[in-house]
Amino acid sequence: MAEAPKAQDKKRKTSIPEFVNQVRTETSKVVWPTREETVRTAIFVFIFMVVLALFFFGVDSLFNAVVNFLLTLA
Repeated sequence: MAEAPKAQDKKRKTSIPEFVNQVRTETSKVVWPTREETVRTAIFVFIFMVVLALFFFGVDSLFNAVVNFLLTLA
């Protein structure tokens, strides 16, 4: 019986120039965002970051007030 070829035997090494060509080919397929899309996304991220910072500040302040109140009871 003939043995099935091992998985390692099926893989072949990729040369550096071939790898660079593959990277260039794949990079050319990427759809890059426009400047307007990038600016709009950056503004959205900034606004969302401010909203989350205010939310966590509020939650932290509430917990701080509760803990301080409980410590005054002890």
